[in-house]
Amino acid sequence: MFFGLVKGEAGARGRRKAIRSVLVVEDEPLVAFDNEHVLEMAGYRVTATVDEYAHAVSVIEEESVDLVIADVMLHGRKTGIDLARFAAGKGVSVLFVTGACPVDAREVALGCLTKPYAPRDLLAAIEVLDALLRGKPLPRFPEGLHLFEDAA
Repeated sequence: MFFGLVKGEAGARGRRKAIRSVLVVEDEPLVAFDNEHVLEMAGYRVTATVDEYAHAVSVIEEESVDLVIADVMLHGRKTGIDLARFAAGKGVSVLFVTGACPVDAREVALGCLTKPYAPRDLLAAIEVLDALLRGKPLPRFPEGLHLFEDAA
């Protein structure tokens, strides 16, 4: 599948480091706990698991974060889309995990994994994003993963 990469972009993306550290931003406690557990068991470093914008921003500013996995709906006035805009400004990649992929946020996130999803689908989605960012061939897409062409 082709997702809007222009010839020559893959080389630039190929210099990008692998995804190793993940910030989980989720307002549903059980989903947050499951995501954190699955990621840690797969060998990722979870920098934090938070449920609102301000805390997520402080983690991005203070920690080394390779990927933000964010729900669109968060506690407080700010949304996951607001957080994605902030993260993009800091050069941090974002994957939305939500029931309905936000079409108005394509410029600030790599893609969206629709809920509900299986733990293996979350891990597979991260593998796809990792390959995309490093300019590698894309592995098989998990069910529910949608890449945003503008961010690819």
